[in-house]
Amino acid sequence: MRTAYWLAGAAALVLANPAFAGDTIKIGFVSTFSGPTAVIGNDMRNSFELALDHLGRKMGGKPVEVIYEDDGQKPDVGKQKTEKLVQSDKVDFLAGYIWSNVLLASLKTAVDSQTFLISANAGPSQLAGELCSPYVFSTSWQNDQTPAAMGLYMNANAVKSVFLIGPNYAAGKDMLAGLKSTFKGEVKGEEYTVWPSQLDFSAELAKARASGAESIFVFYPGAAGAQFLNQYVQAGMKSTMPLYTAFTVDETTLPLQKENAFGVPGAQEWVNDLPNEQNKKFVADYRAKYPSARPSYYGAQAYDAAQLINSAVVAVGGDTTKKDAMKAEMEKANFKSLRGAFKYGNNHIPIQNFYLQDVVKGAGGELSLKTVATIVTNDQDRFHDKCPMK
Repeated sequence: MRTAYWLAGAAALVLANPAFAGDTIKIGFVSTFSGPTAVIGNDMRNSFELALDHLGRKMGGKPVEVIYEDDGQKPDVGKQKTEKLVQSDKVDFLAGYIWSNVLLASLKTAVDSQTFLISANAGPSQLAGELCSPYVFSTSWQNDQTPAAMGLYMNANAVKSVFLIGPNYAAGKDMLAGLKSTFKGEVKGEEYTVWPSQLDFSAELAKARASGAESIFVFYPGAAGAQFLNQYVQAGMKSTMPLYTAFTVDETTLPLQKENAFGVPGAQEWVNDLPNEQNKKFVADYRAKYPSARPSYYGAQAYDAAQLINSAVVAVGGDTTKKDAMKAEMEKANFKSLRGAFKYGNNHIPIQNFYLQDVVKGAGGELSLKTVATIVTNDQDRFHDKCPMK
């Protein structure tokens, strides 16, 4: 059934009804702009807007119109907003999508309508495998990749055992599976928590302590990440059970985690200090435009999403009815990514480097993340061979 789902989308590239290019390039951007995780959506929007500034607010000679929609971190709401953007607003592209469960709920609408969707964060395993689509691209990663990189780092540091904790939804399951795919030590136990409402992790921390594991690995983005780290430190476990993370410490959570984040390594495909010129300009211009904030990997991926869309529109001279040509151009990843050069796999997931990040304090006392080392180069997700696209 899932293969048939992809084939229907592939056939639509050839059999689609005639479409007409408008006078503007319309982009629908679905993210979370309310509630505790709004800081993530706001960073993505800030960075997408900065990319448009750098592009002169035009693509292929046409002005760009972006319609931002709040998914409220709820799959049903995200699906409704996606349907509205496609059916009523008739956007040329969809972008954004923080949460894997929201993206999975919205995916069929995009594929069935032949609307290109650029995921700037969510990377569920199904999207990389059996539900890959000619219409769907990622400017982030497949969920398993980042924790798999952390597993390699833990092996290199002779970590012998770990206790796993994460949220009980699509991304949480992928993240813990990703760590287990590379970690060579013993997994003493794993706990899944209610998502997104649970912000008290005392029971899970007690189970980790009692397990006999020498370390803990967690995935908790946004407010949950701030809460988990602070409770871990308050429980007195930092000196006895080292913590390894993915997506738990970033520029959006650091203001809440503060010094508790020192010495807690994380893995990521983008860190703010990557030395390429495009990234230097992005970080400097972001700080100038939004002086009270620092850009995070969420924002960097959203910036790249705008650049990927632009590459497609420029390639067809603004004629967005030329879907085959736009797809072919996007598959080249022919733009200056903030992470440096990368290429796409057959499933439209980046093949890229992953870095070890750590927290440092600047001369003015400001906390930020820095690149410590490259963990893995040119990493490809482990689900690409399940994708029918070749």
